Amino acid sequence: MPEEKFMCINPNPEKTGTRIALAKYELVKRAILQAVGEREDGIYFKDLAERVGEILTVDVVRGLGSVGWYTTTVKLDLEARGIIERAQRTSPQRLRLVKERP
Repeated sequence: MPEEKFMCINPNPEKTGTRIALAKYELVKRAILQAVGEREDGIYFKDLAERVGEILTVDVVRGLGSVGWYTTTVKLDLEARGIIERAQRTSPQRLRLVKERP
């Protein structure tokens, strides 16, 4: 049976999205949301892939191939869908969960 795919979107409308395995998307998404949500002020992007690798098991990390590539691809998708956001006026880039709007 073929592996189910998921179409990641990019927050930049001029760029096309990327199709990845749905199972890998879900694993990385959960790890990103955990990493970003661990602190109220979020996480620096430069630290995100390392933290995702720590959250996932060794076997999962081996199965991904490039943790950094999957982390960046899923991060962009989550930004485009309004689930996480870049904190304004911060350098280096800091990511945080989007707060529910009343």
